[in-house]
Amino acid sequence: MTPLDRPSSVDRALRLFAEVHPGEGRLAVLLALNVFLLLTTYYILKPVREALILGQGSPELKTYLSVGQVALLSVAVPFYGRLAGRLHRRALLNVVTYFFVGCLAVFYVLAQVGLPIGIAYFLWIGVFNLMIVAQFWSFANDLYTREEGERLFPIVGFGASLGAVLGAVIAGRLIRPLGVYQLLLIGAALLAAQLQVTNYVDRLTSGHEEATKPPSKKAEAPEEGGAHTNAFALVFRTRYLLLIAIMLLLNATVDATGEYILGSIVTDAAQARVADGTSDGLGVEAVIGAFYSRYFALINITSLLLQLFVVSRIVKYLGVSTAVTILPALSLVAYNVLAFVPGLWAVLGAKVAEKGTDYSLSNTVRNMLFLPCTREEKYSAKQAIDSFFFRMGDVVSAAIVFGGTHAGLTASGFAKLNIILAAAFLSLAILVGRAYVGRRPMRTVAVRAGAKQAPA
Repeated sequence: MTPLDRPSSVDRALRLFAEVHPGEGRLAVLLALNVFLLLTTYYILKPVREALILGQGSPELKTYLSVGQVALLSVAVPFYGRLAGRLHRRALLNVVTYFFVGCLAVFYVLAQVGLPIGIAYFLWIGVFNLMIVAQFWSFANDLYTREEGERLFPIVGFGASLGAVLGAVIAGRLIRPLGVYQLLLIGAALLAAQLQVTNYVDRLTSGHEEATKPPSKKAEAPEEGGAHTNAFALVFRTRYLLLIAIMLLLNATVDATGEYILGSIVTDAAQARVADGTSDGLGVEAVIGAFYSRYFALINITSLLLQLFVVSRIVKYLGVSTAVTILPALSLVAYNVLAFVPGLWAVLGAKVAEKGTDYSLSNTVRNMLFLPCTREEKYSAKQAIDSFFFRMGDVVSAAIVFGGTHAGLTASGFAKLNIILAAAFLSLAILVGRAYVGRRPMRTVAVRAGAKQAPA
């Protein structure tokens, strides 16, 4: 056995959670650290969004601004696609990330001189959190073959789950002693640190020479649709990508509508408890706050445990084509329950199971779907799908809620409507799973530190 064939201590430790071959543990841990810092940054910045938009605006304004985020993404996504077509990988990652770092510095300065930044910051962070995370997963897809990604993405995804949990905890601890605006500087520093990890990983895997170059139309022409500089055109002209886009839109629509159902049931239950004197002296807002604190804690615990011990095993034994259908099937069952048993504990159990699965298994598998894609599809098309189409799901849900409330639908009625949407979500997931199996992968070799990877 040569040194390259001998597993390191990191490889052996990671085998508790996934199938790790000799030499793969180091890169997996570095990528997990990378996305950990990224999600920690976002969850430190997220409370700033809530504080500013609710303090300088209103809950209604927050809802309406989702349309503004879609409008911004319709401009940002094509621009990102043009950048991805002109810059090599490391330059693309640096330009985009430093742009976001600079934005945080500008927001801090504007706040210090007394200018209201609530609306602008809300719109900005809605673009930032989708585009920067999508860019990371494009980078990770660039480094792994399909077989490697299916085995190792669960480890990388754990970094995201842990970052989301710790980021929220850090924000809660720091916002009182430091104030809201100081979190912007902390977020900028963490984002810059994350980029250094990214650059180190890029240098470590620099043997994958093709990925570090701008795509050429001759080399990058996929089997469906050819090469396109417009991200939206690439999605609409490639059946596989379009199926993923519609699936993600339905996923976001079902989830957002489900959150409305949850909020409606929780509000009614809180009002009833206060009215009948069983709220232990708490007001309606405090009862709702206590419920959501428990709700988010349960989701975080569930997603972490699933990511550590379940995700890799589902992918290994059932395959990506089956794993991608688990969340919509679970949603279909959950909303059938809520349609006929719309009680507080029923909705809590259903939503924790749904969200915990979404944040762990489904999130990891959705990113695996781009493993057999070309560079242009991984960067340009993935940005369009993960940001614009995802946010469009929120807009569709808002329209459904607006129409449903004016039509007098109750929580049970919205749950019945979500059954139809979840069934459509499941149908698309089945089609996506089949298309993934039949998708011709790029011809690659294993990516260890410094190993070469050849394009198709």
